[in-house]
Parts: sequence; C-alpha cells; structure tokens
Amino acid sequence: MNSALNPHGARVNVGPGPRFDLCDIGHSDYVAVIQADSAFWTLAPRNQAASFLLGEELAQAFSSHQDRLQAEMQALRFGLKPSAVYFNPTERCNLNCHYCYLPEDMRRSGADMPVADVFRALEILAGYFQTDQQAGVFLPQIIFHGSEPMLRQDVIFAAIEKFGQHFRFGIQTNATLLDDGALDFIREHNVSLGISLDAHLAALHDRTRQTWGRKSVFGQVTEVLKKLTGYANYSVICTVTQANVGHLTNIVEFFHGVGVDMALLNPVRCTQPGGRQLKPEDHELAQRFIKALDRTWELYQETGRKLVIANFANILLAIAAPTARRLMCDISPCGGGRCFLALAANGDLFPCSEFIGLPEFKGGNVFQDDLPEVLDSVAFRPVTTRKVEDFEPCGSCAIRHFCGSPCPAEVYTTTGTMAAPAPYCAFYIEQARYAFRVLADNRLDDFLWQGWNEGAEKIFSL
Repeated sequence: MNSALNPHGARVNVGPGPRFDLCDIGHSDYVAVIQADSAFWTLAPRNQAASFLLGEELAQAFSSHQDRLQAEMQALRFGLKPSAVYFNPTERCNLNCHYCYLPEDMRRSGADMPVADVFRALEILAGYFQTDQQAGVFLPQIIFHGSEPMLRQDVIFAAIEKFGQHFRFGIQTNATLLDDGALDFIREHNVSLGISLDAHLAALHDRTRQTWGRKSVFGQVTEVLKKLTGYANYSVICTVTQANVGHLTNIVEFFHGVGVDMALLNPVRCTQPGGRQLKPEDHELAQRFIKALDRTWELYQETGRKLVIANFANILLAIAAPTARRLMCDISPCGGGRCFLALAANGDLFPCSEFIGLPEFKGGNVFQDDLPEVLDSVAFRPVTTRKVEDFEPCGSCAIRHFCGSPCPAEVYTTTGTMAAPAPYCAFYIEQARYAFRVLADNRLDDFLWQGWNEGAEKIFSL
C-alpha cells in the first residue's frame, strides 16, 4: 500500500486520497476512470475495471502528476485574461431568425454605432490590451458580430485596415451581403469568417432563417460557400433546432460536398423565447449528433478530407489536452467576461453576446468606464465566478470540467439562477461518452484539425 496517498492505506474515495470515478462510456472493451477535480483520466479494460481502479499503478500515476495537472486546471479556469472582444457595430439585422438570442425590436429597428465611435472604441481596446497584457506576445482578436455586422461593411473594412497591427479580425455573418469585392478583401486581410447556414435544402433552412419579408437566402449563402473553396480561415455554424435535428447527417454531407473544412453543430441557445421553443429533445439531439459525427469520419475515410466539427473537437481537446481547447464555453467559469467580452452598438459592455439582451449583466460602457473595473463589476461577477462545484448535480459529476454546464445566459433565463445544470445536460453527457469512445478507438486525430498537437506534451500514459 502507498500510505503517502492517505493515512488509511486505501486508495479510492476514502480519506484525503485521490477520488476516482468509474464511467461507462458505452464501449465494448473500455471504461473511463476520471479524477474530476484535475481532469485526470485514463481508459481501463472493461473486464478488469475493479482491479484497475483499486490497483497501485493508477494512484501512483495520478499522484506523480497531481500538482501539475491541478495547477494547469487552476490557471485555465482562473488565470486567463481577456484576449478577444465580440464587437457589435449595429443592432440591426436583415434577417429575422426565429431563435436569435437578441430581442426582435433591437434587430428590426436598432441603432448603429457612429463611425467615429467605432474607431474610438477600437482605440480604447487597443490601449487596454497594450497596457494590461504582455505587449508583443500575441495579437488580441476583434470579432465583428451581431445582429448582422456586414450592414456596416464600409466602417468594418476601414477599421480592419487601420488597426491591422493591433488586432486579428473576424466576422460572424449570415453571408447575404458578401459580394465578390467583400470576399476579396477578406482573403487579402486573412479575416476569419464565420457563416451561418442551418440546412442542406432551402425548404428546411427557410423554416428558421428568412428575411423580414420571409424571403429565402439559402441560395445566396451556398453560392458564397462555393466561392470560399480553398480559403482556410472560415467555418460554418449550423444552429441545431427541432427543425433540422433529424437532418444532421445530410447537413454534414452537404457541407463536405461544398468544400467546408470546419463547421459547428451548435444546439440552439435557450436565452430568448424563440430559442426555447425550438430546443430539440436531448436524447434525439445526442443520437442525431453522434450519427453526424460518425458520418464525418466515414467521409474522411472515403475522401481523405476532413470536415472538423469544431464544438465536438473542443470536447475532445478538453479531455485529451485541456489547455489546447479553443472555445471556452465548456468549462466553468466560462470564457464570458474572463477570456472575452461583448461590446454592444451603444458602447455597453457585457460578459458575452448572449447577455446583450439582459440589461442586468451590463458591466459598464466602453466610452465611460475603465475596462478593468468593468471586468470586476457586480454585473460580470456572477458569470466570472460561476463554478460547477457549487451546485448539484454538477458538483459531483465526473465530466464537470469537460462540460462546464453551459451556457450561463441560458441557464439564467431558463431557471432564474446561475446555480443550475445546463438545459442540455443529458446531451453533454452523451457527447463526452462518445468522445471517450473516439479516444478508446485511437481516432483522436481523425476528428481534429491538422497540427492541433503542435507544442503539446504527453505527460502521462497508462
């Protein structure tokens, strides 16, 4: 017995020693063993799970890496500073998507940020990042977001040209206003581009995404995707709702067929009533989502070209290489107000774009308040201090640091509190179980982008 692990000589879930959870991942040969606090895990042969869990090797392996793993998790959760801003240059949108997280009156007739204020806000942000961060280590990112930012194309493009030495730029758009000239500019300046498209057929897409006059934009968007063939710095976001959940396999086949290399299949956020009404049932969502992932793997085997589903890839990284993850929704505290913040068209600051329609989460105004004070404001703190350990069932869940119980905005609007599990709890569990099956089958690289592990270090193996 290794008495250094705890004074009683016992290894599992007694005394102060390491506490391991044994998790059925739905694999015929393996189960997962997880030390939830540090996100330490390994796979154990199913028919030897008990002896593996009680054996000395597991406890010793964890003990030898415990301090480093816990320090990395602590830094990831509480040591990061903002490196991105979601910048809304307008409240308006030319589409009326039924599930949008922004209120309808804002999208229909909201205000634009004046041109001078767009530049003034960027000057303020550049100054903040220069003084508060390590200058020269990285370029922070500005993502022009919305509503529909391309309604302000002239000022956005002028800002990208003027502030290219200060920021990396991205645009999240419905793509209806991307003409050839705009695409040429985006390529020339290597702007990251996120395009929304929810289906493989116009009739299905139009059920949730149309103009205010109920006209289809499916054809316009698919033409843009074809023109982007060969451009490495773009992705497609498909919002998964009751309308399209049954078609996810067809959708990934379509994306792959038009040359998309990276997409997200994001379950609709429940922040606004429209999103709540369109929320798919967890069991069906998990089943259809996993089948779509299986199909992306089959397409890779058939063609040699990957279609990476980025939100699932992030869960894989959360397990395999936690500090390499790119998205910060699936950890607590989430990235809102901690790794990024959102700037509304009137200058108001929120932890994340999901909170822009919730005035109680306004932390200040970029033109009136100092950013460090905003980040530590009473409005931001409920988001930046939300920890899954503080409420059940998340506090005792083995995958709590692979899930994070997102999103705080939709948790708050659906339950009235931050201290509650995610509306998609059952889906996140099945997604994590599938991720462990991918690892058990040694298919990790098949679901991740090329070069994902550059600079990564393998620190233990059982």
